Amino acid sequence: MTHPPQKPNLDALDYQLIELLKVNARLPMVNLAKALGCARSTAQLRLKALEDAGVITGYTVGVSSPRVSRGLRAMVLISMESQNEPDVVRALSKRHEITKLYSVSGRYDLCAMLLTESTQELDAVLDKIRVIKGVVDTFSTIMLSTKLDRPE
Repeated sequence: MTHPPQKPNLDALDYQLIELLKVNARLPMVNLAKALGCARSTAQLRLKALEDAGVITGYTVGVSSPRVSRGLRAMVLISMESQNEPDVVRALSKRHEITKLYSVSGRYDLCAMLLTESTQELDAVLDKIRVIKGVVDTFSTIMLSTKLDRPE
């Protein structure tokens, strides 16, 4: 019987490694080790342990929004009947326009971040969200510009 990997107790070196990778996930191992002040083999083992434990779940490309990302960004708050949450989340997850979906507290239950090409497409997506069984109410707002964007 195999057991799922356990989350390691992260120390300062692990957090430093994660922060370096957030800035540039393509840094060569020798550069990571130098920045961490440790041997290349230590950095490599730490990285592998973080990947194996599911702390690091993947690597992605960051793009500068004004030059590469086109379209309209919007935030949609969604109120739903709690018994329908799994079905609502499943239906929302199938929409390619939704880039992030958060569970939130307060008047609304979910916060969906959308990216569409136009106001017409945004309107159509909102109509499709509103007819999902279990969705009670939505509130949407269009993002105009980014004032601060730090890696999480």
